[in-house]
This record gives sequence, structure tokens and C-alpha cells, in this order.
Amino acid sequence: MTAHLHILGICGTFMGGIAAIAKAAGYRVTGCDANVYPPMSEQLASLGIGLTEGFGADQVALRPDLWVIGNVVTRGNPLMEAILDRGERYVSGPQWLAENVLAGRHVLGVAGTHGKTTTTSMLAWILERAGRSPGFLIGGVPQDFPVSARFGDKPFFVIEADEYDTAFFDKRSKFVHYGCRTAILNNLEMDHADIFDDLAAIERQFHHFVRIVPQSGLIIAGRDPALDRVLAQGAWTPVERVGLAGGWEAGEPDADGAFEVAWQGKVLGRVLWQQLGAHNRLNALAAIAAARHAGVTPAQAIDALATFSGVRRRMEIRGRARGVTVYDDFAHHPTAIRTTVEGLRQKVGQARVLAVLEPRSNTMKRGVMKDDLPGSLAQADRSFIYGAGLGWDAPSVFAPLGQRVKCFNDLEALIGAVATEARAGDHVLVMSNGGFGGIHKRLLERLAREAAA
Repeated sequence: MTAHLHILGICGTFMGGIAAIAKAAGYRVTGCDANVYPPMSEQLASLGIGLTEGFGADQVALRPDLWVIGNVVTRGNPLMEAILDRGERYVSGPQWLAENVLAGRHVLGVAGTHGKTTTTSMLAWILERAGRSPGFLIGGVPQDFPVSARFGDKPFFVIEADEYDTAFFDKRSKFVHYGCRTAILNNLEMDHADIFDDLAAIERQFHHFVRIVPQSGLIIAGRDPALDRVLAQGAWTPVERVGLAGGWEAGEPDADGAFEVAWQGKVLGRVLWQQLGAHNRLNALAAIAAARHAGVTPAQAIDALATFSGVRRRMEIRGRARGVTVYDDFAHHPTAIRTTVEGLRQKVGQARVLAVLEPRSNTMKRGVMKDDLPGSLAQADRSFIYGAGLGWDAPSVFAPLGQRVKCFNDLEALIGAVATEARAGDHVLVMSNGGFGGIHKRLLERLAREAAA
């Protein structure tokens, strides 16, 4: 008889990915979430996965063999309370994945504050192009695969290794469950202020991650001082550094973004691609290094990156209207915002960049690092800030930008202001880690109407 899993919080990218992988592995899968909506609802429905809206306690009548709990679920959740009262079997998503999918496989995990989704997508694509057909679970929508998660062929599995907590009953970071043999530590800064008190608390979780990478494995680490401190606490695995002399290095890009790849001072090839920014060059180096550990030569990896299309919501062009190009980007942290703006500036040269920012993450709403935000927008010609729901005063924080910034608590007023300011040849960069009220479509429609008029 096929085992039945019922997944709580199934419409999140991670838990939805687990659902798809479990279905492919032969399980009967159902699930529920507070908000069942596209695109994840459509992806799950296409796989034949039954969805229930809400967390009603009546779902205990489904009587699954196991309840799989996402970290969106808290005490007080009606269904969770019923599961606990009945003494039924439950497990976190990361633990289920580790025990039923990752066990016995060569797991390549990508951790860090920034670039996890992009680097995971790059690495999965390199292994795919090299004929390895890896399994993967990506916390975003890769352009080169029709899905964000799949079971794949053994032995390789590529996973976005998140430091966020596992579940309400397991406050360890998710990545400690995965048993990574190849571990990328891209970078490390303060983030997730809703669960971490300070950077030292995050460094401690990264230390726990490093402690369980085997001696026969490989750690690929970026150049952040915080990562130096993590490694200084102990590393029992070979370490290769990215972005540092003697390690993996990227040459200066040409006008088209192409750059040379070097390892220990020896040039191994030249990446010819369309991705932007120094951060993506570092992501590429980490992916090349990790692929080499999985038996893919740097030359093969470099060739694969020439066909890498990127990730949705990472400098994704959403459309053009009235001569104005509108982009969507997931930037959710001052460093990510800065690198995104700088990458677009590199691409467009002297053309005007209009930055539109919703500081939506839990960390941003709390005002952690809010004083770094004006500087992160320095290379934008104009900035428009959506300040509704913030725990701090946006006009005061962004005052250093002077007349180049406008703050709004009304989304329609913000859209109107951007449409009024924008002129042919401008580039509008919209940054948020949420849907931002469908601003991209609404702005493009308004620009199109004005062009027709």
C-alpha cells in the first residue's frame, strides 16, 4: 500500500518542492496551506496533489501515515493542535527529506545570505549539461528547468541550504539536516532578525553546518569576514576559497559580461554569458568549484554556464512600454539591493535607473540595517519607496537621498509617481521579496495606456 503524506504549509517553495519530490518517489501526497494560489497551486495540481485551503482540524479525517510540517506552522494552528492531541506521527520537512531522499546520495548544498537560489540553479544546470541528471530542490524558479524540484538520478542532489529554522519543534537551521558532502558558503551577513538575535547567532549555525561535512567532502567559502570566523571555529574538511588570491578568481568582465576563471593562479577558461554583476561572477566560481568536486571538469562547467538562463525574479525583465523597461528582482537585504542596482548600472551605462523598493522581509520591517538602505540605492537616479507596514519612518531614513527619493504608503500613488517620472529609455528596477501588489503588471499597463493616449 502506498504511504500517504499530508504536508502542512505545502504552497511554500521548499515544502512544495518536497511534495513534488515525494510524489515522484511514489508516495501519495496531499497538503494544505493558508493561501492556496498560483503558481505553486497549479504546479501541485498538475502533479495530482490534492490541496486543502486552510488548517482546519477536520483534516485529521484524512488519516495520513505521516504529517510533514513546514516552518510556517506554529503552536495554536488548529490542525497542528489536533495532531498533537491525537498523538499522531509528524516530522519536519527537512528531516523527512534527509531520511527519505538525501540518505546515501552525494548532496551538494548552497548556503549563504545572498545568491543561494542563483548558485543552486547554476550548479544543477552544470550537472545537468554534464549528463548527471541530478535531483535538486531550489528555493525559486529556475529558467532552465520546468520545475523547481525533482527527485533526479542518483547519486547527486543539489539543494539550497537555508539557515532559517526547521520547524516550531526544531529550532536548528534547516541545512544541518542535509548531510552535505559538498558545501558552498557563499557569504554571511546579518539577516532573519525574526529568529536570530545577531550575526554571531547565525555564525554559530554555520559552524554546526561545517562540523558535519565529512573529511572526504569539500567546503567552498566566500571572502566575508564572518565566514573567516566560522572556519576559525573549526573545519575538518578541505576548504577552497572564492574571490581570494590563490583560490578561485574571476577576471574583469568585458563589455558583454564575459570573464576569465582562474584556480590557484591558472586561467582555466572564459565564461561567455549574459548574467550581470560581480556577485554573479562569484556565484559562478562557487558553482564551478562544487561541480569539479562532483567530477565535472571546469571546462565542462564553463561551457554549461554559457547556456545558463538565470532565475525568475533575479533581474528579470517583465516588459517594456512607452520605451520604459521594467525589471523584477527579489532583493531583500541592503547588500543584495546594492549589488542589484550596481549590476543594472553596469548594463545600462548612462541611462536612467529608477529604483522601486518594498522593504518587505521580516528583517527589513523590523528596521534592522535600515540605515544601510540609502547607500544601497546610491547608483539609482531616482528611488521610490513603499513604506506601508514598516516599523520605522521611511521618509526620515531615506532623507540622505534628498530630492532623488520619494516615499509612499499608498501603492497606487507610488505607481502614478513612477509612471509620471519615467521617460523613454529609462530602466525601472522593482525590488521586493513578495508580490508587491502586482506592481509590475499595473505599471506596464499604465505606461501602455499613456503611450496609446
